[in-house]
Amino acid sequence: MKSAKNTNPKDSKVYLVGSGIASLASATYLIKDAGVPGENIHILEQDDIAGGACDGAGSTQQGYVVRGGRMHEKHYECYWDFLSNIPSYDDPDISVRDESFEFNSRFVSNAQARLLKDGKKVDVSTYGLSLQDQAELIKLTFVSERSLDNLRIEDWFNQAFFDTNFWHIWTSMFAFQKWSSVAEMRRYMKRFIHLVDGLYKIGGIMRTKYNQYHSVVLPTQRYLQQRGVHFDMNTQVMDIDFNLSADKKTATLLKIVNRDGIEDEIVLGANDYVFITNGSITESSDNGSWDKAPELKQKSTSGAWMLWEKIAKKDKAFGNPGAFSDHIDLQKWYSFTATLNDSTFHDYMENFSGNVDGTGGLVTMTDSNWLMSIVIARQPHFPDQPKDVKIFWGYGLYPDRKGNFVNKKMSECTGEEILQELWYHLKIQDLMNPVVAAGKVINCIPVAMPFIDSLFMPRAQGDRPQVLSEGSTNFAFLGQFSEVPIDCVFTVEYSVRCAQMAVYGLFKTDKKVIPVYDSIHQAKYLVKAMKALSR
Repeated sequence: MKSAKNTNPKDSKVYLVGSGIASLASATYLIKDAGVPGENIHILEQDDIAGGACDGAGSTQQGYVVRGGRMHEKHYECYWDFLSNIPSYDDPDISVRDESFEFNSRFVSNAQARLLKDGKKVDVSTYGLSLQDQAELIKLTFVSERSLDNLRIEDWFNQAFFDTNFWHIWTSMFAFQKWSSVAEMRRYMKRFIHLVDGLYKIGGIMRTKYNQYHSVVLPTQRYLQQRGVHFDMNTQVMDIDFNLSADKKTATLLKIVNRDGIEDEIVLGANDYVFITNGSITESSDNGSWDKAPELKQKSTSGAWMLWEKIAKKDKAFGNPGAFSDHIDLQKWYSFTATLNDSTFHDYMENFSGNVDGTGGLVTMTDSNWLMSIVIARQPHFPDQPKDVKIFWGYGLYPDRKGNFVNKKMSECTGEEILQELWYHLKIQDLMNPVVAAGKVINCIPVAMPFIDSLFMPRAQGDRPQVLSEGSTNFAFLGQFSEVPIDCVFTVEYSVRCAQMAVYGLFKTDKKVIPVYDSIHQAKYLVKAMKALSR
């Protein structure tokens, strides 16, 4: 049963649980398209900083840290629509969308050192796929998603597939693992078929001018605060009560702990709403340092996951969080951000790769036990970053394996030890050890992320709740663990699309959700993809 849409938004209060991109986009559309007054919108965030997984923090003195970076492409139709409304960090007369497109017209992704082995470039002009591999990839795009319930990628392909250039490029670019959901891989193949031809050089991938906190989150937060939106930081939603009947589901009460540590309740009136970000990929992260390894935290420390577990017990339509969060050893990986008061490393990588910073994207060491990759973004990556300070980011998909040079698991390594392992793989120890000894590395901050790959865990239909549950009168689920048909998790586009679905589904507007870019049904892309897979 579909509930009536709200036609009297001026009297509505809307509470957004979490401050990630999905909530920020929802607040924007609630004001712009639904007519909800900004002062009636409350964003309830358990941390002291907004943005969720789109983060970036630190200083020249302590070192910068980004847990990860979201890649973009020009057909993120919902995302760019959202950002067309937001004035950029540097210039209020230019939108984040226009700034990003202009930036990417100058710094075009064209990776010339995508894969390395023994410190040397690997020839990636061929994906290395056998006829059987090609057939299995094509077949995957034709089967139904329902037929892939709970199947892993390794259940679909033979072992030889995982030694190909294609897999090394795919796994490092998207962070899929052998045990990840093959249903999600199918979605990626269909959704991004237009990128397959240039995948080996990261063709078509776009990035923001700065890290995503400064390029996207902070400008959006400013925009919303100027319109009266409340950012209730250090406010954790502990539970939500619902009135559940045969044909209607209504949220009635939010149980919170406020910034003073005091338990409180928010009663939802007859015209009030709650949008719930259920689950989180960066929840319970922990930062290490130059001389300290980060701590791997457990689910009990996670407000977002514990909240979803409580909600899910109340109605089977509210999803199955355990499918995504019960196997930390399979869904964790570790990233690191290095800050240097020296250009030696960046100069070397530019000369070695042929890419100026901001054009190379991922460089993956295929013979690394950790399957380590690094990215050198366009400098400065932070607005306050001095010209003589350089940063780069990296991650390892297999943190429980011992290093090839450092005889420790990545998960046990300090920032200094992670860089030692990197210098070894790049064969630049003689170049970089004197730089380290001279104290030119300000910091290298490793980050443990127990849930970072949780959205790729094998799943079945219904494990993710619908954005709008059947009979929902005043609530929606948002983010990477809500169900958005066809589109792909681990993208900002997914988060913004579910925001449109929630706002336009609950409020009467003249807007419709922007459809997913339908490249899978365009012959020119299919032909190019087929040729690419067979070369």
